[in-house]
Amino acid sequence: MAWSIAQVARMSGVTSRTLRHYDEIGLLPPAWTAGNGHRHYGEAELLRLQQILLMRELGLGLREIQAVLDSQVDRLAALREHHRRLLAERDRLETLARTVGRTIAALEEGRDSSDMAQINRPENLFEGFEPGRHDAEARQRWPEQWEQSRRAVAGMGADTVAQWQREVTAGMIRMAEFMVAGTPVADPAVQAEADAQYRAVCRFWTPCAAAYKGLGQTYVDDPRFRANFDEIAEGLAVYQRDAMACYADTRLS
Repeated sequence: MAWSIAQVARMSGVTSRTLRHYDEIGLLPPAWTAGNGHRHYGEAELLRLQQILLMRELGLGLREIQAVLDSQVDRLAALREHHRRLLAERDRLETLARTVGRTIAALEEGRDSSDMAQINRPENLFEGFEPGRHDAEARQRWPEQWEQSRRAVAGMGADTVAQWQREVTAGMIRMAEFMVAGTPVADPAVQAEADAQYRAVCRFWTPCAAAYKGLGQTYVDDPRFRANFDEIAEGLAVYQRDAMACYADTRLS
């Protein structure tokens, strides 16, 4: 069984021009070339093309792909590895899609009351900031900041608190998007988000570098905090802590 270059192009979505280029660089020679110059491909070439396309999807360059295909790697083992990486990428994209969806839900205007109730449900990310949750420790370690926070909370109405929670939750979802995209916590975009979140915390109290790092560690160590963060994206509590530590070292120290 053989297929012409036009048939392969239709089946694979790869243009004839690209297939000719793959032939010219030795990446995908046809099974044979007819007297009129038309290329024809067999099953082995189609399988090789499939592997090329898989590795392109995984971000490999043509030279890297050719080196892999021309090595004596077991073909079935290579396909299994491609399959594993594709499943991992699928899971990453599904997580990213969920976090983006949450961002849309949190920011979109005109949502009905039931949607907004879900977005602002009591167990949102910053439920742990409820008065009295960590009063004793905070009052002992950072008395001035504790008093500042107490006054700020006392002066806020329910609507103001709800709006603040919406803003902070949306910010945490944006942080989750950076995490699932693999963005380092020191990246300027992540640190810009950390700065926005630090300023949100400053509505209640103004933590020094050590206190801000301590707050980030609390997100990881306290089971309820961690569960609220990881409900949005698994691992977010740790990522948030690391971003806060980086921010504290570079901006607050």
